[in-house]
Amino acid sequence: MAIDVRAAHKSDLTALGATLGRAFYDDPVSMWMLPDADTRTAQLSKYFATSTRYHHLAGGGVEVACDGSTVGAAALWDPPGRWKQSKGSQLRMLPALIWSFGLHITRGRAISDLLEANHPEQPHWYLAVIGSDPSVRGGGFGQAVMRSRLDRCDAEHAPAYLESSKLENVPYYERFGFQVIGEIALPGGGPTLWRMWREPQNP
Repeated sequence: MAIDVRAAHKSDLTALGATLGRAFYDDPVSMWMLPDADTRTAQLSKYFATSTRYHHLAGGGVEVACDGSTVGAAALWDPPGRWKQSKGSQLRMLPALIWSFGLHITRGRAISDLLEANHPEQPHWYLAVIGSDPSVRGGGFGQAVMRSRLDRCDAEHAPAYLESSKLENVPYYERFGFQVIGEIALPGGGPTLWRMWREPQNP
């Protein structure tokens, strides 16, 4: 069955959160933030579903790659000028954030502040999160959902930006035209993030 990329809806939130929760189970930042391996997937799933519901979905940049009814991959894009979370969305997310991160929520706040301080000022599409379910990894789901939005960036002559939390993913993003523009070392001995920027490409 062909991979179908489409805009996400509220009805997709549970499946989207679960897919991203599994995708980020072994992510360095996730492991640092949520050291309990037994509960990490559930905590991440709740976080991703909540942040999508109260922030990303309103920007119109959330897409899922599906094979039938299965969400194989998801990408959370924020449009130019819409990457910052509003105070209202932060308040609505707070109960779920406390459930997801518990005592580590202050560490999460520090990471958020650091990412904001290093965020480019030039208007761009921001790829906040992209991930594919480990069960379909290598099947083209992530590539399909990435290419869908980048084609729009190119049509709009808009740059794109992301932070990679895995060094081994940097070459993958480079294949799509992203280039490393800097690094962010998370506080307290946390992992490193690679800041990556992509200028619009000619079709």
